[in-house]
Amino acid sequence: MDLDPALTATLREEAHGLFSETVALRRALHRWPELGNDLPVTREHVLGALEGLPLTVTQHSTTSGVAAVLEGGLPGPTVLLRGDMDALPLHEDTDLEFESSIEGAMHACGHDTHTAMLVGAAKLLSARRADIPGRVLFMFQPGEEGFGGAEFMLNEGLLDVPARPDGSDSPITGAYALHISSNLPSGWIATRGGSIMASADQMLITVTGRGGHASQPHQALDPIPIACEIVQALQTMVTRTIDVFDPTVVTVGRITAGTTNNVIPETAVIEGTIRAISERTRAKVRDGIRRVAEGVSAAHDAAVTIDFHDGYPVTVNHPGSADFALDVAGEVVGKHATVKLPHPIMGAEDFSYVLNRVPGAMLFLGGTAPDRNPANAAPNHSNRVVFDEGAMVNGIAVYGAMALRHLAGTAAT
Repeated sequence: MDLDPALTATLREEAHGLFSETVALRRALHRWPELGNDLPVTREHVLGALEGLPLTVTQHSTTSGVAAVLEGGLPGPTVLLRGDMDALPLHEDTDLEFESSIEGAMHACGHDTHTAMLVGAAKLLSARRADIPGRVLFMFQPGEEGFGGAEFMLNEGLLDVPARPDGSDSPITGAYALHISSNLPSGWIATRGGSIMASADQMLITVTGRGGHASQPHQALDPIPIACEIVQALQTMVTRTIDVFDPTVVTVGRITAGTTNNVIPETAVIEGTIRAISERTRAKVRDGIRRVAEGVSAAHDAAVTIDFHDGYPVTVNHPGSADFALDVAGEVVGKHATVKLPHPIMGAEDFSYVLNRVPGAMLFLGGTAPDRNPANAAPNHSNRVVFDEGAMVNGIAVYGAMALRHLAGTAAT
């Protein structure tokens, strides 16, 4: 079911009408970034922006998460729209007039824009409440940057929606999220069916030898060259045992050993990240890391322990939902401004937990400022990243259009 062209134009016009207040909210959030799952200032901004709308608002207790439900005037299912709220722990160097006022915290991944756009979508859809066949669940989520905020909200019953006031069921039949990117032209939309973002696990390898004097290595068992050999062998393991069409990335980010120049330490510690775009490869690469670390250490008569910390699972878009979302986006922003991604992105997302429970899709919204080249603009997570606020108009309109078309299509079947 296509959207009426007149409705599409109206949604964009209404999104333009919300632009100034959306920018104001985004800038307020940008000035006062917060980390993790406890975001009291951010939550108050969100609650204040939602005040007066016909929403049933639930403040989660295990985190600063907010769930807001818009009850449509007609019976139908529920669609979930997600916006994450937390920032990153780095110093901002953008020189924006509204740059971060908090030392060591910055909205370097655009979550301030996500939150502001979702509030804008709540306002846009609330104005159409009487004609909506079903409900919209707005998920304002903390802790995306490694703190598992989505999982906390799910465990607290986010998806346990009750029956409608008339007693009819209204199950959640779709879930959608937008994520801004500084490496796409402003306002463009990109996604793909299947795996779209990688899993993200951590590895910790501790090699234990025998400490001693640096001038007499034969009387010690130096763990440092063993650790170096493990790091090199891991790269060979990846290129020679993992299918290039179902890839993994194993990156060692830190090696810690020793206290001074003339002492051979007892231990060397290797820390790194593991990314994969399928659960099969995710398991296989762990087996390979264990085999390499144990084998190399045994060859040198050293002991080793290998620990893995589970991170976010692979983010998998439901193929039908991704095609649907890209089609809707094309109606809103124009087919010329939509991109079907050829391959996944090796970053990770905890919207994966939602998509493991509900069919849906994550989409990327271009946010490169018009005077910058997407190919070399500062990327997400950079201390210098800048997003074009004009892209938020398309984001609000796409959020609204996805919700309306999803509910209308589901109610018609």
